[in-house]
Amino acid sequence: MIFDTHTHLNVPQFKDDIEEVIIRAKELDVTEMAVVGFDTETIVKSLDLSHKYPFIYSILGWHPTEAGSYSSTIEDKLMQQLQDERVVALGEIGLDYHWMEDPKDVQEKIFRRQIAIAREMNLPISIHTREAIEDTYKILKSENITNIGGIMHSFSGNREWADRFLDLGMHISFSGVVTFKKALEVQTAASHVPLDRLLIETDAPYLAPVPYRGKRNEPGYTHYVAQKIAELRELSYEEIAKQTSRNAHKLFRID
Repeated sequence: MIFDTHTHLNVPQFKDDIEEVIIRAKELDVTEMAVVGFDTETIVKSLDLSHKYPFIYSILGWHPTEAGSYSSTIEDKLMQQLQDERVVALGEIGLDYHWMEDPKDVQEKIFRRQIAIAREMNLPISIHTREAIEDTYKILKSENITNIGGIMHSFSGNREWADRFLDLGMHISFSGVVTFKKALEVQTAASHVPLDRLLIETDAPYLAPVPYRGKRNEPGYTHYVAQKIAELRELSYEEIAKQTSRNAHKLFRID
């Protein structure tokens, strides 16, 4: 019933217990998930998982903290991998001014290049932005991404920023951050995003929601994100779960 639109079952934190994690997810109504590959190793692992499990899909791209290692060889391989039938989007791509592994101009160049690839391959994009929301918006607007569409992944901005990204044609996805007591601006945004543009995710193993904050996150915990948004919007948990799943299917073009 629930679609976790952004998780990382392809990282070492899950190497010993993926089967158990999947079982727990199903027990919490999480029946589909998109595993995001962001570098050479995790891209391969994402594809392995999506071919092994029919309810797992792949999102593949080159993370902004890896921008400096992007090359023509990597791009050629990535474009080949993006043609896989299990791939539903290109990402996560964007800007990260928190870690600043590479200069802003390098990050921007690789960001714009991957947007061009997404346009060429007719794929929606999944956007990572950390301490860079204004520049991220400017780039997406200048690239005229309305016809591509995509996801503002793990959205942590306020209502006004949500509205600006919605105007560009993006979906807004909320993670466990929306359950945090002090995340009032994120909660306000989650209360007002149009239902047909709302998505939910975990970003597991990071950003575990209340009541598991500070522990390893798991796809199953999307359940608690759905519960919190239902509470904020005064709707039923089932309605949020089903609507966000329908939205994911439509965006990812899953029958």
